[in-house]
Amino acid sequence: MANLTLGVEEELMLIDPETLELSNKTESFHAEAGEIHGENLKAEFHAACIEIVTDVCGSVDEVFSELSRHRQDVIRLATKHNLLVGAAGTHPSTHWKDVNLTEGKRYGEILDRLQDLARANLIYGMHCHIGIDDPEARIQVMNAARYFLPHLLALSCSSPLWQGKMTGHRSIRSHIFKRFPRTGVPDYYGDYDEYRRFVELLVKTKCIDNAKMIYWDIRPHPFFDTVEFRVCDTPTRVEETAAIAALLQAIVHKLLNLYENNLGHRLYRRALIAENVYRAARWGLDGHLIDFQKAKEVPTRDAIRDLCRFLKDDFAALGSERWVEVIERILEGGNSAQRQLARFEETHDTKTATQGIIDETHEGLMS
Repeated sequence: MANLTLGVEEELMLIDPETLELSNKTESFHAEAGEIHGENLKAEFHAACIEIVTDVCGSVDEVFSELSRHRQDVIRLATKHNLLVGAAGTHPSTHWKDVNLTEGKRYGEILDRLQDLARANLIYGMHCHIGIDDPEARIQVMNAARYFLPHLLALSCSSPLWQGKMTGHRSIRSHIFKRFPRTGVPDYYGDYDEYRRFVELLVKTKCIDNAKMIYWDIRPHPFFDTVEFRVCDTPTRVEETAAIAALLQAIVHKLLNLYENNLGHRLYRRALIAENVYRAARWGLDGHLIDFQKAKEVPTRDAIRDLCRFLKDDFAALGSERWVEVIERILEGGNSAQRQLARFEETHDTKTATQGIIDETHEGLMS
């Protein structure tokens, strides 16, 4: 089996230190970030967003090291420009109408196509790429990995608050993003050629310019030889991001090994998987997922622990066993959404939740 390289992207918030709302005074920050750090720190559609991009990494430990370094770079640069940095799926209170957009040809094209859907898409996600050279293998791994999207989302939930309110969902980000076309759980594709013909049809009929405008929760990346997982909120603590990346890599290791041995994981319809994705977004770790084979509900924490046991040999083969301990800490202590809600319910003040996000984003990074 080829070495399953990783790359991770995290979208982070740029926050005004006085109001704790998202900042519109980010021009000088972005200019210096691009000049000094190049492709590792990138502006996004909303000016109050900075994206961290790791290089191609050979291990989860390397991902953790790079993410930590890049978060440190962002925090230092933000401090210089009188900004704070937060990692979560949504800002607890800022309304999208109050946030400036980034100028540029690409962003103008997005705005022209999607209008207020793009303006209102004030969300922050984490994407993880796992390298697979063979395009046919990428499709077959994507087909099977769809089943585990709810597990990944439940671990990463970090967006329970939106525009100053408790939303009743642990990941409102995932619901907001579904207003875009070509989002959510993808269909099953029989082979790479079937997927290729689908993309060619959309391009031919001017639905999209290229396959990068397909925004599924998991997709074969159009320009890299990777499967890209896009279902997660941005985790608040950097160790949480690394642990979820370890789980992703182990899932792909298991599924690719089955594929290469002419075996496979059971496939389920998109509609069934979408039911579990909704449950994960609604209740996070405190809910239940459906075991479709047994036709019964299972506590989400139990489902994730069962998944980790299923992947025990894969974690060992990848040298990432220690990250299972971090996953267990999330299961025991709660994800970011639970911690935000606990702070908000205690004070009924979104600033408390926002400050908690900022503090946890810095955790273990800055002396």
